[in-house]
Amino acid sequence: MTHREDRDLEELIEQVRETKQSVEDEGRPEAVDSQHSHDKLTARERVDYLYDEGTFDEIGQLAAPAPTTPETQNWEREDAPADGVVTGIGDVDGRPVAIIATDFTVKGGSIGHTGGRKMDRVSDLALDRGIPLVMLHDGGGHRIQEGLDARPFARGDGGFANKQETLSGWVPMVSAMMGPGFAAATNFAALCDFVPMVDGTSTMGVAGPKLVKAALGVDMTKQELGSAKFQAAETGMADLVCPDDEACLDAITQYLAYLPRNAEHEPPRTDDWDAPSDEQVAEMQSVMPANPTKGYDIYAIIDGLVDQDSFFEKKPKYARNLVTGFARLQGRPVGIIANNPRMKAGTIDTGASDKGSHFVSLCDAFGIPIVSLADVPGILPGPDSEREGIARHSAKIPFELNRATVPKVSVVLRRGYGFGYVAMGAGRSTDTDLTVVWPAAEIAAMGIEGAVDIAYGDQIEAANDSEAARTAMIDEFTERTNAIRAAEHIGIDGVVEPADTRATICRTLDRAEHTGERDWPPKKHSINPI
Repeated sequence: MTHREDRDLEELIEQVRETKQSVEDEGRPEAVDSQHSHDKLTARERVDYLYDEGTFDEIGQLAAPAPTTPETQNWEREDAPADGVVTGIGDVDGRPVAIIATDFTVKGGSIGHTGGRKMDRVSDLALDRGIPLVMLHDGGGHRIQEGLDARPFARGDGGFANKQETLSGWVPMVSAMMGPGFAAATNFAALCDFVPMVDGTSTMGVAGPKLVKAALGVDMTKQELGSAKFQAAETGMADLVCPDDEACLDAITQYLAYLPRNAEHEPPRTDDWDAPSDEQVAEMQSVMPANPTKGYDIYAIIDGLVDQDSFFEKKPKYARNLVTGFARLQGRPVGIIANNPRMKAGTIDTGASDKGSHFVSLCDAFGIPIVSLADVPGILPGPDSEREGIARHSAKIPFELNRATVPKVSVVLRRGYGFGYVAMGAGRSTDTDLTVVWPAAEIAAMGIEGAVDIAYGDQIEAANDSEAARTAMIDEFTERTNAIRAAEHIGIDGVVEPADTRATICRTLDRAEHTGERDWPPKKHSINPI
């Protein structure tokens, strides 16, 4: 036995070094090889890839399991290195970001009690210091062996869900699914702002296949139950599907580049930007047919308005009738929300309502101006839509737009019909800094052809030449609903040409940087129409 007075400092330092090395990748080559065999980076490789070189400071590297049940009484550090989760703080593009990365090579990436305390520690720092929190999930949720005991589990996840609610809207939160992500990882993701997934290796869902089979008798594979493509296109839970780990981490870096460190900071601007090319501006004007029944490429419109190569789409596979994403105007981050005429004619359905309202809320939380590009024939009707609760859901986007205090710009590109016009924040339906229309705009309670058939059907049928009578009425009402007439009663601020739109928006945003907060009436908050 070594006496205290006989201990050598160098020996103690070496002991610490050896212990640290034993939990790092170089001390666990078999675990690293196993992870690589599944085309996945290790948790530590992901952390190193994400952060600026030499900036990561790990928290809890020498953590060990906390034996709480008979099954875990003999567990030591070597049984669960770092207790299966890498936590700490580093810099991403020169700005501090906190991280939680579960390690699939340690008990399937499950979260034990010690790992939970590490999560609490790093999320507390994110909350107190006001820095983004990124979670890289690759594991099976709570560690079952430690969770079959009411005494520790009664704490309810260590209050992490409560902490996420507090963090929400204060700092950006990301949950990246980079492997199995059933149960806890999915619950965490549901409270985050950005959820990318890796195609082929990641999954997401409230319960995995074994539990689903035990509870419901349904036998499904992990990919059938919660693949990246399913969660991105069908449920909208995933914001982006990435081909591999590196692309997923790159997407996180790109996403954070549009957002401030926290709600008290300004969104980061860049001096390194290029205006749209002459060809892009020309295409923006030529791509859209004046005929409101024909579709066109909404992305060509966006490209003709924003800085080159700056559009970062959020949820591109879900509710494709509405496009949402970040972009830059003269280096300033903005949020784009646009109807897509090539998908369901740009109508607003329940999926689009949920997608759009969440995005507007995200922009408002972090001080990002909102640019609405409307070409909307209305709200999707029909029994299926009604069964999904479209009347309630369609109120969500205007609800969030009217609650938002960031600068807002509305541009009606072509159709502005019915409640769809209101839902997209056009006209005076929300307080905007700029409300304009393009020359091809038609503003009306509904599509002209349909309105004529409904309101004047009997009169048309009684005419000697029904088809001629119908055509004459359509022509008459088309003249009544055009862009010039829309401007006559100051329902809009003006009519702008496509080529002048970008400059007009930029000038507006320059003047609107200090939009004030509302303090009347004295209520806590409006009630979301969920």
